[in-house]
Amino acid sequence: MPELPEVETVARGLRQAILGRRILSVSLGKTDFIDDPVALEQHLPGRRIEAVERYGKFMLLRLSADARGNGVRGGEGASTASLLVHLGMTGQIAPSPAEKPCAKHTHVCLLLDDGRELRYIDARRFGRIAYLTEEPLAQELIGFGADPLEVSKEEFVHSIRGRRARIKALLLDQSVLRGVGNIYADESLWRAKIHPARMGAKLTRDQTAALWNMLQQILRQAIAMRGSSISDFLDAEGEPGEYQRRHRAYGREGKRCYRCKTVIRRGIVAGRSSYFCPKCQAAPRGFLALPFPRKAKQGGN
Repeated sequence: MPELPEVETVARGLRQAILGRRILSVSLGKTDFIDDPVALEQHLPGRRIEAVERYGKFMLLRLSADARGNGVRGGEGASTASLLVHLGMTGQIAPSPAEKPCAKHTHVCLLLDDGRELRYIDARRFGRIAYLTEEPLAQELIGFGADPLEVSKEEFVHSIRGRRARIKALLLDQSVLRGVGNIYADESLWRAKIHPARMGAKLTRDQTAALWNMLQQILRQAIAMRGSSISDFLDAEGEPGEYQRRHRAYGREGKRCYRCKTVIRRGIVAGRSSYFCPKCQAAPRGFLALPFPRKAKQGGN
């Protein structure tokens, strides 16, 4: 599932490609991942895309006010609105020439005033699209925590050390931090030398501050390299990311640690596979790594 760096990469690409364009018409395919398909058809035509923002793992396409007063809930006057987009596991959104045949699993086409279409493609349809006016959007976003690129060190330390939950669970909890997922949680914990099963409340202030620093560095580096392409991720220009070449823990079970050459192990923390070095990241008492898969080669690079 795309995480903060991947979503930020797509948002930046869309910002350059479609900012200021007006939506002329809407064509929909399968709509089971769209909150209200009729709202898209009724309220998007005529709107201008005024901003493209990332909010955690969501993208927000901020739309111009509708002078006709076509609010989706309650019939406001000249109301601004946003198109909320979540890419799910396999979603892609990018502009394309309107005359180019649609790829398989293209479910949303927004015809723009420059002759292109903004197309949303999603084979598994685990993503989400919703048209929301101001008040419903505010309610939608109210439960999310701080952005990890904006949270201060002191706020991060206080938030993590004040909770009795495993640090991996806290990093994944969108009400604590919005945008971090499995990849960047494992990578930041490896760099900070903290086991994913450690309790947040039992980390020292120095350990938590180091984690904040590593998380900031990794997210910024991943954005600079256009994210991690593990399977399906492509940016707004249809290009894969490159940060997967820098992974030091995630997905490296059976390979040697880049620091100490101990074999990377995998365990389940917060219901997710978690990759760690058993030497660099000392496990809490009672934590057991999973057995190696039978066919996995151990000790490679």
